[in-house]
Amino acid sequence: MKVAIYCGSAKGNNPNFVAGVKALATYFAEKDIEVVYGGGKVGLMGEMADAMIAAGGNVIGVITKHLEDKEIAHPNLTDLYVVEDMHERKAKMAELADAFVALPGGIGTLEEIFEVWTWAQIGLHEKPCAFYNIEGFYDPLFTMVDRMFEAGFVKAPYVDMLIRAQTPEDLLAAFETYQAPAQKWA
Repeated sequence: MKVAIYCGSAKGNNPNFVAGVKALATYFAEKDIEVVYGGGKVGLMGEMADAMIAAGGNVIGVITKHLEDKEIAHPNLTDLYVVEDMHERKAKMAELADAFVALPGGIGTLEEIFEVWTWAQIGLHEKPCAFYNIEGFYDPLFTMVDRMFEAGFVKAPYVDMLIRAQTPEDLLAAFETYQAPAQKWA
């Protein structure tokens, strides 16, 4: 299994974010789960890649030429794809991955997980989309998603399809038992 990880290019101001990312990466490596991510050596992205590598796991990076040129690319990955732009980067990550998970991060992290969630809703893929909720980081977002449902903008199956996990074991179990909802426009 290959899991696309979306997370911060910064470490955040809570050391538990780094600890949680490292624990998840180590768990994935132990379970022979490969990680596909943005290819950077900075922030939580770099921490995740380093922990995977240290645990003997495979890490596939997908980075834009623009970011590689700024010497942000991680030098020790199993494989690194260098692409022209962010659209190609996201498409390549989606192609390579069997599942998607957002760890703590900023606007890029949200943009990436929301895009693949949207793609699932309209039937472009049937892969699980998840939030790894370290220290309750995504609790306010979950409140907003529930509000979108209550206001009639998101139907229940598409709220329910989002995996909300706090432990590596719960995340993997949810991936293994995931069943995609019917396509929105089927």
